[in-house]
Amino acid sequence: MNQDTWDDSFLTFARESEGLYKDRGSKFHFFGFPVQSEEEIKIKLSELKKIYFDASHHCYAWILGKDGTHFRANDDGEPNHSAGDPILGQIRSHQLTNVLIVVVRYFGGTKLGVSGLIQAYKTSAQQAIESNEIVSQFLQEQVRLKFPYAAMNEVMKMVKALDLSIIHQEMNLSCELVLNFRAGLKEEVENRVLDMDSVELLSD
Repeated sequence: MNQDTWDDSFLTFARESEGLYKDRGSKFHFFGFPVQSEEEIKIKLSELKKIYFDASHHCYAWILGKDGTHFRANDDGEPNHSAGDPILGQIRSHQLTNVLIVVVRYFGGTKLGVSGLIQAYKTSAQQAIESNEIVSQFLQEQVRLKFPYAAMNEVMKMVKALDLSIIHQEMNLSCELVLNFRAGLKEEVENRVLDMDSVELLSD
Protein backbone atom coordinates (compact mmCIF):
# COMPACT_ATOMS: atom_id res chain seq x y z
CA MET A 1 0.00 0.00 0.00
CA ASN A 2 1.26 3.50 -0.82
CA GLN A 3 2.12 5.34 2.39
CA ASP A 4 0.36 8.46 1.09
CA THR A 5 -2.97 6.61 1.29
CA TRP A 6 -2.55 5.68 4.97
CA ASP A 7 -4.93 7.57 7.21
CA ASP A 8 -2.91 7.11 10.40
CA SER A 9 -1.38 10.54 11.07
CA PHE A 10 -2.55 13.41 13.27
CA LEU A 11 -1.38 16.85 14.41
CA THR A 12 -0.37 17.47 18.02
CA PHE A 13 1.99 19.48 20.24
CA ALA A 14 5.71 18.71 20.12
CA ARG A 15 6.24 19.85 23.72
CA GLU A 16 4.76 21.84 26.59
CA SER A 17 4.24 25.58 26.26
CA GLU A 18 3.20 28.38 28.57
CA GLY A 19 2.81 32.15 28.70
CA LEU A 20 0.77 35.06 30.01
CA TYR A 21 -2.05 37.12 28.49
CA LYS A 22 -3.44 40.21 30.26
CA ASP A 23 -6.76 41.99 29.82
CA ARG A 24 -7.96 44.90 32.00
CA GLY A 25 -6.10 43.74 35.07
CA SER A 26 -6.95 40.05 34.80
CA LYS A 27 -4.04 37.71 34.19
CA PHE A 28 -4.51 34.60 32.07
CA HIS A 29 -1.67 32.08 32.45
CA PHE A 30 -1.92 29.64 29.55
CA PHE A 31 -0.42 26.17 29.22
CA GLY A 32 -0.32 23.67 26.35
CA PHE A 33 0.49 19.99 26.85
CA PRO A 34 0.80 16.96 24.55
CA VAL A 35 -1.16 14.19 26.30
CA GLN A 36 -1.96 10.53 25.70
CA SER A 37 -4.72 9.72 28.19
CA GLU A 38 -7.31 11.09 30.60
CA GLU A 39 -5.13 9.91 33.48
CA GLU A 40 -2.26 12.07 32.22
CA ILE A 41 -4.67 15.01 31.86
CA LYS A 42 -5.81 14.62 35.49
CA ILE A 43 -2.19 14.68 36.65
CA LYS A 44 -1.43 17.88 34.68
CA LEU A 45 -4.54 19.62 36.05
CA SER A 46 -3.72 18.55 39.59
CA GLU A 47 -0.15 19.85 39.29
CA LEU A 48 -1.34 23.24 38.06
CA LYS A 49 -3.92 23.53 40.83
CA LYS A 50 -1.21 22.94 43.42
CA ILE A 51 1.02 25.63 41.90
CA TYR A 52 -1.74 28.17 41.17
CA PHE A 53 -3.91 27.29 44.18
CA ASP A 54 -4.98 30.93 44.70
CA ALA A 55 -6.21 31.52 41.12
CA SER A 56 -9.83 32.49 40.41
CA HIS A 57 -10.39 29.86 37.71
CA HIS A 58 -8.66 26.88 36.07
CA CYS A 59 -10.41 26.58 32.68
CA TYR A 60 -9.40 23.98 30.13
CA ALA A 61 -10.21 21.86 27.13
CA TRP A 62 -8.73 18.69 25.69
CA ILE A 63 -9.15 16.33 22.75
CA LEU A 64 -7.91 12.74 22.57
CA GLY A 65 -7.92 10.30 19.66
CA LYS A 66 -7.55 10.74 15.95
CA ASP A 67 -11.26 11.21 15.21
CA GLY A 68 -11.61 14.06 17.72
CA THR A 69 -14.81 12.67 19.27
CA HIS A 70 -13.28 12.23 22.75
CA PHE A 71 -13.06 15.69 24.29
CA ARG A 72 -14.03 17.91 27.19
CA ALA A 73 -14.33 21.64 27.91
CA ASN A 74 -14.56 23.07 31.43
CA ASP A 75 -15.51 26.64 32.44
CA ASP A 76 -14.55 26.14 36.10
CA GLY A 77 -17.02 28.70 37.43
CA GLU A 78 -16.88 31.19 34.58
CA PRO A 79 -20.23 31.86 32.79
CA ASN A 80 -21.37 28.86 30.73
CA HIS A 81 -19.47 28.42 27.44
CA SER A 82 -17.34 31.54 28.03
CA ALA A 83 -14.04 29.74 28.72
CA GLY A 84 -13.86 26.01 27.95
CA ASP A 85 -15.59 26.24 24.58
CA PRO A 86 -13.37 29.05 23.21
CA ILE A 87 -10.31 27.01 24.23
CA LEU A 88 -11.76 23.88 22.60
CA GLY A 89 -12.58 25.90 19.49
CA GLN A 90 -8.95 26.89 19.05
CA ILE A 91 -7.79 23.28 19.40
CA ARG A 92 -10.30 22.23 16.74
CA SER A 93 -9.55 25.12 14.38
CA HIS A 94 -5.90 24.04 14.32
CA GLN A 95 -6.99 20.39 13.81
CA LEU A 96 -5.07 19.21 16.87
CA THR A 97 -5.61 16.15 19.01
CA ASN A 98 -3.94 14.51 22.01
CA VAL A 99 -3.56 17.99 23.50
CA LEU A 100 -4.62 19.77 26.68
CA ILE A 101 -4.81 23.55 27.02
CA VAL A 102 -5.32 25.10 30.45
CA VAL A 103 -5.90 28.79 31.13
CA VAL A 104 -5.48 29.88 34.75
CA ARG A 105 -7.13 33.21 35.51
CA TYR A 106 -6.39 35.70 38.24
CA PHE A 107 -9.25 38.20 38.45
CA GLY A 108 -8.02 41.79 38.19
CA GLY A 109 -11.00 43.62 39.64
CA THR A 110 -12.68 44.62 36.38
CA LYS A 111 -15.41 42.39 34.97
CA LEU A 112 -14.84 41.57 31.32
CA GLY A 113 -18.39 40.46 30.47
CA VAL A 114 -19.19 37.25 28.63
CA SER A 115 -17.95 38.52 25.26
CA GLY A 116 -14.75 39.79 26.88
CA LEU A 117 -14.17 36.45 28.58
CA ILE A 118 -14.73 34.54 25.35
CA GLN A 119 -12.16 36.72 23.60
CA ALA A 120 -9.65 36.46 26.45
CA TYR A 121 -9.82 32.66 26.68
CA LYS A 122 -9.77 32.31 22.90
CA THR A 123 -6.70 34.53 22.64
CA SER A 124 -4.94 32.73 25.50
CA ALA A 125 -5.55 29.35 23.85
CA GLN A 126 -4.39 30.69 20.49
CA GLN A 127 -1.16 31.95 22.07
CA ALA A 128 -0.65 28.59 23.81
CA ILE A 129 -0.79 26.99 20.36
CA GLU A 130 1.33 29.61 18.60
CA SER A 131 4.06 29.42 21.26
CA ASN A 132 4.25 25.65 20.83
CA GLU A 133 5.32 23.56 17.85
CA ILE A 134 2.79 21.51 15.91
CA VAL A 135 4.05 18.17 14.65
CA SER A 136 2.57 15.28 12.71
CA GLN A 137 2.57 11.94 14.50
CA PHE A 138 1.36 8.48 13.57
CA LEU A 139 -1.11 6.22 15.29
CA GLN A 140 0.73 3.27 16.78
CA GLU A 141 -0.06 -0.45 16.91
CA GLN A 142 1.55 -3.30 18.82
CA VAL A 143 1.83 -7.04 18.19
CA ARG A 144 3.21 -9.85 20.33
CA LEU A 145 5.04 -12.67 18.58
CA LYS A 146 6.05 -16.11 19.87
CA PHE A 147 8.54 -18.26 17.97
CA PRO A 148 11.35 -20.78 18.44
CA TYR A 149 14.89 -19.42 18.70
CA ALA A 150 15.68 -20.95 15.31
CA ALA A 151 13.30 -18.44 13.68
CA MET A 152 15.07 -15.43 15.21
CA ASN A 153 16.94 -14.39 12.06
CA GLU A 154 13.79 -14.47 9.97
CA VAL A 155 11.86 -12.37 12.51
CA MET A 156 14.69 -9.83 12.88
CA LYS A 157 14.87 -9.43 9.10
CA MET A 158 11.23 -8.35 9.16
CA VAL A 159 11.87 -5.99 12.09
CA LYS A 160 14.73 -4.34 10.19
CA ALA A 161 12.95 -4.26 6.82
CA LEU A 162 9.85 -2.55 8.21
CA ASP A 163 11.74 -0.45 10.79
CA LEU A 164 9.71 -1.81 13.72
CA SER A 165 10.46 -0.91 17.34
CA ILE A 166 11.06 -3.68 19.88
CA ILE A 167 9.20 -2.82 23.09
CA HIS A 168 9.87 -6.05 24.97
CA GLN A 169 11.81 -9.22 24.27
CA GLU A 170 12.37 -12.61 25.89
CA MET A 171 15.06 -14.73 24.33
CA ASN A 172 15.01 -18.39 25.37
CA LEU A 173 14.40 -21.63 23.48
CA SER A 174 10.95 -20.13 22.98
CA CYS A 175 11.13 -16.39 22.26
CA GLU A 176 8.66 -13.54 22.56
CA LEU A 177 8.80 -10.07 21.02
CA VAL A 178 6.45 -7.12 21.47
CA LEU A 179 6.72 -4.83 18.47
CA ASN A 180 5.51 -1.26 18.05
CA PHE A 181 4.89 0.29 14.62
CA ARG A 182 2.97 2.82 12.58
CA ALA A 183 -0.69 1.78 12.28
CA GLY A 184 -0.56 1.89 8.50
CA LEU A 185 1.88 -1.03 8.57
CA LYS A 186 -0.47 -3.38 10.44
CA GLU A 187 -1.63 -5.38 7.42
CA GLU A 188 1.93 -5.71 6.11
CA VAL A 189 3.24 -6.91 9.49
CA GLU A 190 0.45 -9.44 9.97
CA ASN A 191 0.87 -10.81 6.44
CA ARG A 192 4.61 -11.27 6.91
CA VAL A 193 4.05 -13.05 10.22
CA LEU A 194 1.50 -15.38 8.62
CA ASP A 195 4.08 -16.23 5.94
CA MET A 196 6.48 -17.46 8.63
CA ASP A 197 5.37 -20.99 9.58
CA SER A 198 6.96 -21.14 13.02
CA VAL A 199 5.96 -17.65 14.21
CA GLU A 200 2.76 -17.23 16.19
CA LEU A 201 0.82 -13.97 16.50
CA LEU A 202 -0.46 -13.65 20.08
CA SER A 203 -3.43 -11.57 21.19
CA ASP A 204 -3.16 -9.64 24.47
